[in-house]
Amino acid sequence: MELEQILVVDDEEAIREVVSTMLESKGYRCTAVSNGRAAQEQVKKSTPDLVLSDMIMPEMDGIKLLDWLREYDPEVPVIMVTAIHDISTALEAIRRGAYDYILKPFEKDQLFLGVGRALQHRRLVAENRSYQLKLEQQVEERTAQLTGAIAQLEQSYDDTLEALGSALDLKDAETEGHCQRVTAFTISIAKAMPVPNHYLPILARAAFLHDIGKMAIPDGILRKPGPLTDDEKQIMRKHCEIGYNMLIRIPFLRDAAEIVLAHQEFFDGTGYPRGLKGDQIPLGARIFTIADSLDAMISDRPYRKALPMPHAREEIRRCSGTQFDPKVVEVFATIPEEHWLDLREHLGSPFRLAHLKNL
Repeated sequence: MELEQILVVDDEEAIREVVSTMLESKGYRCTAVSNGRAAQEQVKKSTPDLVLSDMIMPEMDGIKLLDWLREYDPEVPVIMVTAIHDISTALEAIRRGAYDYILKPFEKDQLFLGVGRALQHRRLVAENRSYQLKLEQQVEERTAQLTGAIAQLEQSYDDTLEALGSALDLKDAETEGHCQRVTAFTISIAKAMPVPNHYLPILARAAFLHDIGKMAIPDGILRKPGPLTDDEKQIMRKHCEIGYNMLIRIPFLRDAAEIVLAHQEFFDGTGYPRGLKGDQIPLGARIFTIADSLDAMISDRPYRKALPMPHAREEIRRCSGTQFDPKVVEVFATIPEEHWLDLREHLGSPFRLAHLKNL
């Protein structure tokens, strides 16, 4: 174990020698200097474990040295040595941050006791700091592990969702890739709104799973090439509630489930299933319905070819206040046509929900 280092500061050579000899006999390593200025230089070369300083010295006295040390390294304890008639000065030194004071002439035991206490204090401070650093490091490591585990869990969730989306594509081949495109379009509008960052994953999952209820719709209705009868329309419309009931039981999809339930609501209250109006419709659903309509219009369908982008944008503007929220339409109108065409072309294959962070 390395010897603890004590810096003795006194303008009297005899005192320096006596104090150093006594302390070295106890196993400490001592360096002695004659005033505060010399002490500064020594401290800069090698920080001691303790400074034992006289009060009255030429060039720089003990109080000025103390003030400098408190700035330079507050953890180094300082014991002031003073004559008995200067007790008020010694108390002032305590107020300024000295650990203790010893009165001249001092007994050997008094010196050893004061030095021992001061060094024990420094050891405790150092141990406490080391403990705090170790604790902070452990917290950082565990936080990183937890963050990694959460990210892994979220990716696992999204892998499951992507598999569900692929299953829906197989069932409803007419709209293959629609879930992926409409999810990307929805997130683009949401970021331009803007919405809070924590809402984006919820919205992405809702957009991606908006038609998941169609898994329960009979193929004869889902894939019917011609117009649906009124009864068939009623069955098809149930996909919102079916999707909601599927997702509401999954804790991390509960917020997304509310958007799925409302994704066919119209701003003027003429949508379904609940006839919600205006702000009664979740914001995510109001954003989604524009993205959904855009993709439907610019995609080929069995009954018509894809419409030109300018036509689709004009149609969304025309339906502002009826089918769509005017505030969301305003934001949509600020996004250039090229963005949608580029996004559609470079969506990524295979599609990953994680890609949406880069939109």
